[in-house]
Amino acid sequence: MLLLLKMCFLFGQQKVIVIDPGHGGKDTGAIGIHGILEKEVVLHIAKEIIRLNKTLLEGNFDIYLTRYKDTLISLSDRTQLAKRLHADAFVSLHCNASPTYSKGMEVYVHTSDNLYTKVSIALGLSILQESTEKLGFKKRGVKFANFQVLRETVSVFPAVLVEMGFITNTDEADYFLKPKNSKAMALAVLIGITNYLNSAL
Repeated sequence: MLLLLKMCFLFGQQKVIVIDPGHGGKDTGAIGIHGILEKEVVLHIAKEIIRLNKTLLEGNFDIYLTRYKDTLISLSDRTQLAKRLHADAFVSLHCNASPTYSKGMEVYVHTSDNLYTKVSIALGLSILQESTEKLGFKKRGVKFANFQVLRETVSVFPAVLVEMGFITNTDEADYFLKPKNSKAMALAVLIGITNYLNSAL
């Protein structure tokens, strides 16, 4: 697996990935079972992605977060950061919520039809496939939306918004309460991104 993960670094410059942990500060995002907060779950997973990049991939990706602590960063500042860094991939991390007993993972891409729409779909599918097949989450598919972080980035580079399960679902909320499971999700997202970048070579 390590050989597969490192393949893309044999063919050129280091790839830049911007991970966007949604919400933060006074914006908690969804509040789930047991009081679990979306803003905390996504930040923990984003930091795990950075750690795994260093320990598993020996820092081969150049990964940046749009926030590193519990602060509220405007959506426009998040997208401007990714543009300034000339990102090769932009991945916004979120957790879902529903008044019904919904479950599973889904990925959103922007509704536009341009050069990066199809590759954004490919990136989303790669993350979704790795996460659902390895972690057992229900696959809810790739969907389209006009979210600001996607609207302002999809014309520049591949951009997706990942809903990593429903924290209003007892099983999925319990999943994210265990640190080892957050690490597993982080690894699945990282491998999904890596597989996409390998296929794009």
